[in-house]
Amino acid sequence: MMSVALHALVLSTLLTPAAAGLPRLDAPPPESRGVLTAARAAAAEGITFGPCPAVEKLPAPVECGTVRVPLDYAHPEGPRIPLTVSRVKASGPAGDRQGALVHNPGGPGASSTYFPLVAGLPAWRRIAAAYDLVGYAPRGVGRSAPVSCQDPADRVQGPRLAPTHPSEVFKKERIARATTYAQGCARRTGAALRHYHSLNNARDLEVLRAALGEPRLTYMGGSYGTYFGALYATLFPHRVRRMVFDAPVNPAPRQIWYVNNLDQSLAFERRWADFRTWAAKHDTVYGLGTTAGEVGENYEKVRVELAASPAGGKVGPGQLHGAMLQALYDDRFWPARAGALGAYLKGDPKPLIAQAAPAAPARSGEAEAGDPGNATAVYTAVECNDAPWPEDFALWDRDNTRLARQAPFETWDNVWANLPCAYWKAPRQRPLDVRTGPGALPPVLILAAERDAAAPYEGALELQRRLSGAALVTERDAGTHGIGGGANACVNGYLERYLLTGAVPGAEAEGASGEAAEGASGAVPGSAAGAEGTPVRRASCAPHPEPDPVSLERQAELRKPSDLPGQGITARLGAGR
Repeated sequence: MMSVALHALVLSTLLTPAAAGLPRLDAPPPESRGVLTAARAAAAEGITFGPCPAVEKLPAPVECGTVRVPLDYAHPEGPRIPLTVSRVKASGPAGDRQGALVHNPGGPGASSTYFPLVAGLPAWRRIAAAYDLVGYAPRGVGRSAPVSCQDPADRVQGPRLAPTHPSEVFKKERIARATTYAQGCARRTGAALRHYHSLNNARDLEVLRAALGEPRLTYMGGSYGTYFGALYATLFPHRVRRMVFDAPVNPAPRQIWYVNNLDQSLAFERRWADFRTWAAKHDTVYGLGTTAGEVGENYEKVRVELAASPAGGKVGPGQLHGAMLQALYDDRFWPARAGALGAYLKGDPKPLIAQAAPAAPARSGEAEAGDPGNATAVYTAVECNDAPWPEDFALWDRDNTRLARQAPFETWDNVWANLPCAYWKAPRQRPLDVRTGPGALPPVLILAAERDAAAPYEGALELQRRLSGAALVTERDAGTHGIGGGANACVNGYLERYLLTGAVPGAEAEGASGEAAEGASGAVPGSAAGAEGTPVRRASCAPHPEPDPVSLERQAELRKPSDLPGQGITARLGAGR
């Protein structure tokens, strides 16, 4: 539960003037004029596409180009920064082309330059026939004016601890590390650091739309990509053609970002229980116990042993936790992780080392591939710049000590990931009140898994309430983070139909293929009515099958889980946290 002090902080510092019925201050005239100026320039310049640089590792027919956007939209005549853009042209007849479909997988800090490669996957074939598939690296990411916060030599490379209930000594060490990291961001990125935030990501999307020559934007965002997609819909509703929000984060100003992270930690505890329950059902394969409790006890046993003697000198409790956290984003990792835990308990650490050890440093000549800490740097810069954060660690300590009593799995690791924001010196934005009235937008489509931990389901309900006329498709009793284009044919049917025709589920029944549509006359229990009396458009899909238990021997015959087909595009391209 949120503390009284935190609640007061949220209400006093995060609510926008618009929420109180006052004139909006979140998009002042200089930035608004700057976007118009930059979009006109981008439309005139366009994007020159050609073979992708070797560093992008994108084969033909994928092409690459660059769009330049203002570093500071209040001064569009000032420095411009390059954003890397990738594209594969629509494969269908020219007369059937519907334009460009732009994708962002989330993060903050993730790139979608690999997105055009999905054109070859069965779930995307008809969409790829109708659309140019466009990916890009947002500002700060990869080669797009990269943000840097730390010299590679200063990164912790060895085994890490990850105490569930950290000592005061451990907390002080992490406070010092967070302070140093925040200082490093300011020192290494300089005065430009303040311009890496979600409002500018939304403005960049408008400039990209213009550069692509599209009169209106067709966009699919996953995870964090749904947030600045919603900002775009609020700032530029007249420029929206179609938008898909896959695994949406809660866009309410009071949630950005401190409270969202508290909610996320609680949701990960539920998903951790889902994994343990599944592993217990398959004890004959993995030997981790016949109840969720026994599986948890064996996991703790592995943590204790790794703290005393890291596996291979590389994998400590921190690396183990990171590997397990990845599995809670996508249940296709469950067989591999359960197999590695079982093998470790039987005396074989090799599978765990293979799955959890840090990636080897780049070899000589590979440095051009970029800074391995870039994604973390962008994540930190955007989240810290986006909104006010508590600046007194005592508040973090109180809120998360309470939360860890009921949600110990992820709570403190989530704190350490975000704690630099307590010591951030760059100016903070005030979150925009995401909201559109009836008729402002064409229908948009929201996709959400009911047990998603990284983006708790409440965020999807909140986004639907705020975007009038939006439709929500729910994958029931499932928890993979990002479901569009994944393993659920029912979800994919809604996605494909929407992108190809603009149709969204309404009040009519839609057959007996595992889905059920609901409208104003059949609202989902506990849901809110649509904004200003508009219909509540919802549909649900049965969950995709749980992963089959696979022995380590069988896993050796298969590709690694991240290469297996059937993942949603958000999970496949990396949604970040």
